Amino acid sequence: MTAATGPALDETTRAAFLDRAAEIAEDEQFTLDEMVANNRGIADNELNEQEWCLANAIYFEARGESLEGQLAVADVVINRAESGQYPDNWCDVIKQKAQFSFVQNRRFPRITEMKPWDTAKAVAQVAIDDAHEIVRGDVLWYHADYVNPHWAPAFNEVAKVGTHIFYQS
Repeated sequence: MTAATGPALDETTRAAFLDRAAEIAEDEQFTLDEMVANNRGIADNELNEQEWCLANAIYFEARGESLEGQLAVADVVINRAESGQYPDNWCDVIKQKAQFSFVQNRRFPRITEMKPWDTAKAVAQVAIDDAHEIVRGDVLWYHADYVNPHWAPAFNEVAKVGTHIFYQS
């Protein structure tokens, strides 16, 4: 026995321990619906500036989408901030000129629908917690399927979630 490992376990005990640990981990996994439900009711004043910006992007870009579609949009914002190719924080990624059509002069429109806003805040928290990922970290671009942006052919399409098509380089 060492201080780092504790008492040595025989193979049977060790196997039982690992099986039980796997059962517990599996039981503690939540669906996206459950994670969002667990995060509903976040007050606006509980959000810091970056969280507020991320929730706004979800609300204005994807509020009519499934939870998966909303989370995929959040994933792209987070991926961009972590990529080194875009500003290093969510607000600056979202407010960057000509990146998100809902942003005008680096300002967000007024939120008018409270239920979708509550959902957007909950989805943002799931994204922030990195509890569920829809698109990988190298996915930095998306657009709605009813537009044909000039930049799309330069990238590889990797997913379609709801009405949004997602790309990596």
